[in-house]
Amino acid sequence: MRVAAVQTVLPEHHYDQHRITEAVIGATGADRRVVERFHAATQVRGRYLALPIEKYANLEGFTTANDTYVDTALSLGERAVRGALEASGVGASQVDQLVFCSSTGVATPSLDAALVQRLGMRDDVKRVPIFGLGCAAGAAGLSRLYDYLRAWPDQVAVLVCVELCSLTAQRDDDSLANLVASGLFGDGAAAVVAVGGDRGTDGPGPGRWGPRIVATRSKLYPDTARLMGWDVGEHGFRIVLAADLVDHVEATLAEDVAAFLGEHGLSAGEVSSWVCHPGGPKVIEKIAEAFALDQGELDLTWDSLHSVGNLSSVSVLNVLQETIERRRPPEGETGLLTALGPGFSAELLLLRW
Repeated sequence: MRVAAVQTVLPEHHYDQHRITEAVIGATGADRRVVERFHAATQVRGRYLALPIEKYANLEGFTTANDTYVDTALSLGERAVRGALEASGVGASQVDQLVFCSSTGVATPSLDAALVQRLGMRDDVKRVPIFGLGCAAGAAGLSRLYDYLRAWPDQVAVLVCVELCSLTAQRDDDSLANLVASGLFGDGAAAVVAVGGDRGTDGPGPGRWGPRIVATRSKLYPDTARLMGWDVGEHGFRIVLAADLVDHVEATLAEDVAAFLGEHGLSAGEVSSWVCHPGGPKVIEKIAEAFALDQGELDLTWDSLHSVGNLSSVSVLNVLQETIERRRPPEGETGLLTALGPGFSAELLLLRW
């Protein structure tokens, strides 16, 4: 499978971190010093929000927030897919599979059904909606494209991830987890167009495409469900974010990555590009320590965190786009794409440029 194009789309409402911090203090009534300390620790400088910041006070309950999610997610998702299709030279009617990932709102029919009609895709396109994988879903969605295109190498598959984390904010929750999340997560969408190994396109050609995906690995860790996720109730989505999450990353990720690479005759030192989900400063630092990445290998991951925050499933796709456009490795080089999410789980993809 080859990545033909990646397109990230962000909402129009951008605020610096200080403005968001002030809004969170006003909404939650939490201690100013605590909120300011947690928000500063995220190292996020600004974020894009689904709504103008003053409109969040009007989100009275889950129904209103979810209705806003549906409308905004469809708009951003459509723009992301259109952008990726245009960049790849693939027409909407050529798409054979559409994978839709999101964990910040719900709809039935799932939003991919509406996207198919908005975009003019065929009515026999194979739809795969995925909910609940959180930050790992961008990587997991790429893996599902890889699975499909191995079976149908003459076809085209599209992944679209949309996350509107700001719409899940809990105004009555001054827990440490909610205060950290309110300083870390942002909103956005990203789409990927991928083609099977037997298919070409009429677009700009392979010289402008992204990497091939040559292998994938999923890892689910037992007895870790409370590390990350949602508590779902009449309040909507209430964040679960354990303080010892970073300890688990430190204890497990290096060994799992080494095992995955070893199966392909590789070591971490032979990986020239690291496309890592920006889960937060401590997570990024642990990844850098585990693999001795001290030569700027994670600069694009840091840039994404600083400029837009953690976009959940969208973030790793944003880093992939930036890698293709700004730091494309030489042909034949090896890359690794990684993301962590609820479960607790890890997704690993071996790339060949």
